[in-house]
Amino acid sequence: MPLNPVVSAVTERIIERSRPYRAAYLNQLADSIQQGVQRSTLSCTNLAHGFAAFPANDKLVLKQQKNPSVAIISAYNDMLSAHQPYERFPAIIKDAVRQIGGVAQFGGGVPAMCDGITQGQPGMELSLFSRDTIAMSTAIALSHNMFDAAVYLGICDKIVPGLLIGALHFGHLPAVFIPSGPMTTGMSNSPVVRAGQD
Repeated sequence: MPLNPVVSAVTERIIERSRPYRAAYLNQLADSIQQGVQRSTLSCTNLAHGFAAFPANDKLVLKQQKNPSVAIISAYNDMLSAHQPYERFPAIIKDAVRQIGGVAQFGGGVPAMCDGITQGQPGMELSLFSRDTIAMSTAIALSHNMFDAAVYLGICDKIVPGLLIGALHFGHLPAVFIPSGPMTTGMSNSPVVRAGQD
């Protein structure tokens, strides 16, 4: 089936308008890929800061600079139920990465606000602005030139785009986004449907 002519025209305009920006971004990615992770250029004191809190065996793996180091960036907090599963995810991820010979560190946390809570309150105005803060927090967490890949833990229509924006700045690093899963109501679908009809 052919593409709708209006959709086709709009798509072509977007492609043309974004061409210089896409080219600049792709050039930046190509440069970053070619340079690779620069842990080997960090001084001993920089490296010592980078993995001072690591368990001893993880320190040895990272010092060899042969196996991957994975950053964990998370929107975990105690308040929001959708984010609570992320409390235990980093330990699971660290163990999984160790099993394949790499190491993982909790690289940084990002703010996670909920406009369901702030609805009608002055704080609600911060909701969309939080995306920029999340993107910046993500970029700061990855700015140390220590990581070969990143795992992003976030859920929500503000947090995931913010994580993605930050991740795209480091688009040369392989990335995995992990949602925390659905929130169950404790009721089966039938009562939920009936409740919605009442």
